[in-house]
Amino acid sequence: MNRNRRKRLSSAFDMVADAKGILEAVKEEETESYDNLPDQIRYSDRGDEMVGYIEMLGEAYDYLDDANSVIEQI
Repeated sequence: MNRNRRKRLSSAFDMVADAKGILEAVKEEETESYDNLPDQIRYSDRGDEMVGYIEMLGEAYDYLDDANSVIEQI
């Protein structure tokens, strides 16, 4: 692989790392918001929805982590 393509891959790695940071911050904020809910809301459909979002954010983070692992191997 030539230098130009390696440089572009390095940029892609950095962008994915930035996206991971954003996802992690949003997940932490959503988790904190969920933890601060009153019990009647936490155990309602709204609370269940928030838990689903938190899980999806974790899943998206893992996908990006996998992507960066592959980029590193290249």
